[in-house]
Amino acid sequence: MSGALEKSLAILEYLVAYPDGVALVKISTDLNMLRSGCHRTLHELIGYGYVRQMPQKGDYALTTKMASMGLSFLSRSGVVDIAQPVIERLARATEELVRLAIVDGSRLTLVAKAQGAKSGLLYDPDMGIDLRLSCSAAGHAWLMTLQEDEAAEYVSKQGLGSPRQFGPNAPTSLKALQAALRLHAKRGYSIIQDAYAPGMSSMAAPVRRKGEPATGVLVIAGPSARLTAKNMARFGPELMSAADELAMSGSASPLLKAANVGTWGNRVDSGAD
Repeated sequence: MSGALEKSLAILEYLVAYPDGVALVKISTDLNMLRSGCHRTLHELIGYGYVRQMPQKGDYALTTKMASMGLSFLSRSGVVDIAQPVIERLARATEELVRLAIVDGSRLTLVAKAQGAKSGLLYDPDMGIDLRLSCSAAGHAWLMTLQEDEAAEYVSKQGLGSPRQFGPNAPTSLKALQAALRLHAKRGYSIIQDAYAPGMSSMAAPVRRKGEPATGVLVIAGPSARLTAKNMARFGPELMSAADELAMSGSASPLLKAANVGTWGNRVDSGAD
């Protein structure tokens, strides 16, 4: 790995997975860096306030500087102010977790949520993560709005989610994924069970104006014992209506303005578009 900026970004992205810190030797080995160069880059990042060294073992971890920058950016973008009332209303109606993911290049990133469940098992994953496109309801809802070759490119770039790492029903081939996307597109929203995580179900609708590319995805998620196929079918119209509302109001935020992407195969237009 060469280039100071490339090394710095690689280290920052790597450390996201280690909130408790990680040793220099592991960082340099996993990132294929010379230990001396890795050590130098880490201490430059410490100097700029992005990395800290743990007092006990001397491991390296991120500071909250990047998180603070991200939250400040989202706040100034207006996306949370626009989306939160819609998300909270849908969460109350379904009594499940509702999340909004934003399309960012070839990625989907969770930026807002509301918890509607009042009791029982609460499904509440960390915010800010990039979702696995191949096995998440959000990923499927976005991919079904793209041309087939573009969707395949994004999935190939990120990699298929292994059933061992995600859920037992996670697609293991592009062919299986494409078949699922066609079914979702006819319905107007995606439905998955035991694909992103064992025992969990989710459904998602793209946030998009008719004839324009999707700028985000609205998701309902919860335990499969409660968020059954029957309940997801019942929530479908409310989900698509909320996604429509976000699409119409999204022009007030730069994160929800249309980008230049295509449409998936023979997409059937519905009220969600």
